[in-house]
Order: sequence, then C-alpha cells, then structure tokens
Amino acid sequence: MDRFILLMLASILSGFALLKVPLEGTFLSSIDPITDLIGILAILIFSLFLIFKGVMALIGK
Repeated sequence: MDRFILLMLASILSGFALLKVPLEGTFLSSIDPITDLIGILAILIFSLFLIFKGVMALIGK
C-alpha cells in the first residue's frame, strides 16, 4: 500500500481523536470549539482527498 495513502488515513484518525479528546476541567477547555473545528476539517478534507484519489484510480489517470 502506498505510504501517502496511509498518511491520509492517519490524518483522518487524528481528526477523530481531536473530536473525542476530553478538555473539560483543564486549562485547554477554552479552545475546545477550535479543536472540534480542526478535527472536523481534517476528517472532511482528507476523506474527500481519498475519495478523489480512488475515483481517479478507477478512471485510470
């Protein structure tokens, strides 16, 4: 498997990890909405990129 594709999958997993990290009760609780936004953007961007690469591989380009 291509290492670049594995990097994209790891980025999607890190996006899910950012969504699930508990920040309540810490000094980082004020940036909880920012980490949620970054996690959602990471999941969306890398997932769309993987879908694009899959479609391009099916087409043959």
